[in-house]
Amino acid sequence: MKILLPFLFLLSVTIFFGCSKDSRKKLTVYSPHGKEMLGEFEKRFEAANPDIDVQWLDMGSQEVFDRIKTEKENPLCDVWWGAPATIFMRAEKEGLLEKYIPAWSENIPAASKSKDGKWFGTFLTPQVIAFNDKTLTNEKAPKDWDDLITPEWKGKIIIRNPMASGTMRVIYSAAIANSIKTTGNDREGFDWLRKLDANTSDYAADPTQMYIKLSGDKEAVTLWNMPDIILQKTLYNYPFGYNFPALGTVVLTDGIAIINGTKNPEAARKFYDFVTSQESLILQSEKFFRIPARNDIPKDKLPEWVRQADYKTMDLDWELISEKESEWMKIWDTEIKGKSNN
Repeated sequence: MKILLPFLFLLSVTIFFGCSKDSRKKLTVYSPHGKEMLGEFEKRFEAANPDIDVQWLDMGSQEVFDRIKTEKENPLCDVWWGAPATIFMRAEKEGLLEKYIPAWSENIPAASKSKDGKWFGTFLTPQVIAFNDKTLTNEKAPKDWDDLITPEWKGKIIIRNPMASGTMRVIYSAAIANSIKTTGNDREGFDWLRKLDANTSDYAADPTQMYIKLSGDKEAVTLWNMPDIILQKTLYNYPFGYNFPALGTVVLTDGIAIINGTKNPEAARKFYDFVTSQESLILQSEKFFRIPARNDIPKDKLPEWVRQADYKTMDLDWELISEKESEWMKIWDTEIKGKSNN
């Protein structure tokens, strides 16, 4: 028995410390923000809140929405961090989001937040025409939307598969919404998408595949968000450059929300407040090239590239895009994708 006592003691200590990590509250975050930013804020938040274990899943915005909708009766996610506002609008209508009004709510324009406090904007994200700057210069690359559908760029356009990407779905939907605004119908918008499809050589399954294809030895262009293009060039030396579309660019409001039915409401609110604090937003702009949506952050606290970003925002009906996006994308997927070269 005396021989067993030390063993039993060591076993009890091992079990205690082995379970200590598991005793932390689990907080699950779904986000398209990428492993770099998610990993950074996991560490920072856990250092400030050692009783909480952040677990995140990095996936496309549309994939996040689909997953949260599927899990509606038994939510596995606590915080949804990142997606175009149009997708949050749909999620709100589906009853997927919980009301939470942060302390800084008055410092967000009305167009960048839910009227009922279900989601709030975090970043303003301009979409750009990105290109391989080993083979192209700003002068040679397309400078506006209609440049992309000219014969010069046939077979040189690489697109992230729009069906899984909130970013691409909104860019495509913006073309249709702008057509309705200027002509009264969607015909020109769908026609533009057909011509773009005819010039598209590949629909990449995920952003990484798009980056690889864009960075080859041939002339190549894409449509994507400016912060991610700068991030990939800065951190991983991808040969990327970009132009803001001359006649106006799609500027997405990227948002955040707590999931309706979260099992960890207190931890969810803590994480929400942490990643949207002024300190965090300034760090996100410096290190991850995000433009804060809050208007109470002093300009001199933000990087030079934010202060000098010179683009014209396209005037769009975001409610219309949110309402019709799924219908429009279904038409694109079944009637346009891969058929325009026939």
